[in-house]
Amino acid sequence: MKMQKGHLLPAFALGLLFGLGLCLSGMTQPLKVQGFLDVAGLWDPSLAFVMGGAVGVGLIGFRLARKPAARSMLGEPFRFPAESGVDAPLLIGSAIFGVGWGLSGVCPGPAIVNLGLFNEKALIFVAAMLVGMGLEKLFALAMHLRATAEEDR
Repeated sequence: MKMQKGHLLPAFALGLLFGLGLCLSGMTQPLKVQGFLDVAGLWDPSLAFVMGGAVGVGLIGFRLARKPAARSMLGEPFRFPAESGVDAPLLIGSAIFGVGWGLSGVCPGPAIVNLGLFNEKALIFVAAMLVGMGLEKLFALAMHLRATAEEDR
């Protein structure tokens, strides 16, 4: 999907607002995130309030977005995934994401914010993230080609 020129400024402004929220909440601080995830050690529950607020806003937003005539602020229709089931790729991807988040204390959104703040560790994280995304695309293509070849037999 190609972004229209008139949508660039609002998208930038909303991304900036999101990044500011991540900074203010402490989500860009790996040690704070790891403290939240360390429930057996010196647990820092403060991010639970951030997550609770995000889940609450998300529930309301998704409920409104699912209405038939719902449109984004830019007038575009909302698109939702066709599949809603839990399968092996979803579980494996979730586990990889969780382990990476727990070890590094960073997930993609805060990593992009930290990249914008010229954090050198974020550069390494984002580079590794992009390599992982590329490998996933290659793996998916290989699986698709394999399935197509088997169907042709």
